[in-house]
Amino acid sequence: MSRFLLVVPPLTGHIGPLVGVAAELTRRGHETLWCGCADRVRAVAGPAAAVHPAALPGTGAPVRPPGLTGPAAFRFLWEDFLVPLAEAMAPAVEDAVRAFRPDAVVTDQHAVAGALVCERLGVPYLTSASTSAELVGPLDGLPKVAAWLTGRLTSLREATGDPAAAYDPRFSPYGTLAFTGRELLGDAPLPSDRVHLVGPVVTDRPRDTGFPWDTLDPSRELVLVSLGTANTDAGARFLHEAAKALALLADRVQGVVADPGGHLTAPPAGVLVRPYVPQIQLLGRARAVIGHGGHNTVCESLWHGLPMVLAPIRDDQPIVARQVVEAGAGVRVRFGRVDAAGLAEALTTILDDAGGHRTAAAAIGRSLRAAGGRHAAADLLEQLVPPRPAASAGR
Repeated sequence: MSRFLLVVPPLTGHIGPLVGVAAELTRRGHETLWCGCADRVRAVAGPAAAVHPAALPGTGAPVRPPGLTGPAAFRFLWEDFLVPLAEAMAPAVEDAVRAFRPDAVVTDQHAVAGALVCERLGVPYLTSASTSAELVGPLDGLPKVAAWLTGRLTSLREATGDPAAAYDPRFSPYGTLAFTGRELLGDAPLPSDRVHLVGPVVTDRPRDTGFPWDTLDPSRELVLVSLGTANTDAGARFLHEAAKALALLADRVQGVVADPGGHLTAPPAGVLVRPYVPQIQLLGRARAVIGHGGHNTVCESLWHGLPMVLAPIRDDQPIVARQVVEAGAGVRVRFGRVDAAGLAEALTTILDDAGGHRTAAAAIGRSLRAAGGRHAAADLLEQLVPPRPAASAGR
């Protein structure tokens, strides 16, 4: 048996892919421990998850100014959240490493404290890349922003890591687990030959008995609308337009809308609105997805072979949406300007497969499933762990 420590930021989309990996490691007889915000980890991984709690920055997660996008949004994310998060988490990560004595660590790309503590203490670790955006050089055309980030990471390394190290702490020299696939990345070169494209981690979940399954109409095509869990306020207008678009196509489409913000208080007849939806189960029955380009939802949808209408909002979403469009598996609309008629037209395009979107999505789905997901990730982690001397086997 080996011990694996998983270091994660308090972000659902970053914790999610590792839940299945942790479960697979446990199934193989290994011991796992999380290090992060205990409440957030257990909300995703389950109440029984073993967590070494890590502090959040004193002010918690910052409130991003409305409309902040592009390089300004990138700098805000790092300066106001990810850098303070690394500073706040570093003591807990070190405590977890010293107390748990892991054979290897998995640390999210945006939980930089994990990488820096591991390099200073000499612990082998793999990076977890929960989005494909960092793999394609998003700052290649922004040299000033790239230099600024390098400076911030260097300052963090001097305070927390090994000042002599020279590599980017977002990519471990031991390797990176990237929960995506080559067909989605296209011809983009990877940052190194140690980036392993393992595909998404899609796990079976118990049937949600609270969801009104009997209201779904098998004679119509099921379309899921979701903007994820972090866009509840920004997505109000878009969800209203999406509901109206579904109503325009009510003769052929059964719409299910995830609305955690409670914006759709009077949805059109025939459009099912829920604060929470059993996404994986619905994807297994759906014919298309309307979303914001969040990496997990994109990969889960493509894993099921579903074409997409994407309305990216910020962060990595424009990059991921562009990858889907370039792969031929979806169409992109403008989040802030599209109306019901435009959404209905885009949705009809992918449902009719006029541009081969369904065919492309099915091909990508086959490649993502073949990549191995949690099994491939667990294999790589086991390969990272050196043979344990016989004298320490019973520790």
